[in-house]
Amino acid sequence: MDSNVVVAAFADEQEVLQKLGLTPTEQIFVPAVVLGELYFGALKSRRAAANLKRVEEFTAASNVLPVDSGVARLYGKVRDRLRRIGRPIPENDIWISAAALRHDFVLVTRDSHFEHVEGLRIEQW
Repeated sequence: MDSNVVVAAFADEQEVLQKLGLTPTEQIFVPAVVLGELYFGALKSRRAAANLKRVEEFTAASNVLPVDSGVARLYGKVRDRLRRIGRPIPENDIWISAAALRHDFVLVTRDSHFEHVEGLRIEQW
């Protein structure tokens, strides 16, 4: 899951909650980079303590995908290909793409720029 989908769930968007089954399940995998984005967003918010608690609860209920050497290798390949085709995307999104590719997962997102990542399966929510 990309951070924008998690944020939509935190905002109680019904479409996202229905697709999630109302609660995170064992089938939800979140790249560590997404958690970093969520922690940063919580810390800079006006309700930092409440938002940090929500991120902690979400983290505890999710399977976290670490950044390992396989993810790093794919990050390099993805970034190089995007550079060659002239389609840069945000740095964290390259890491998120690499994690999804490494584990052969579908990336659930709201960002269309992931379509430029070769071999990445995405689902728009």
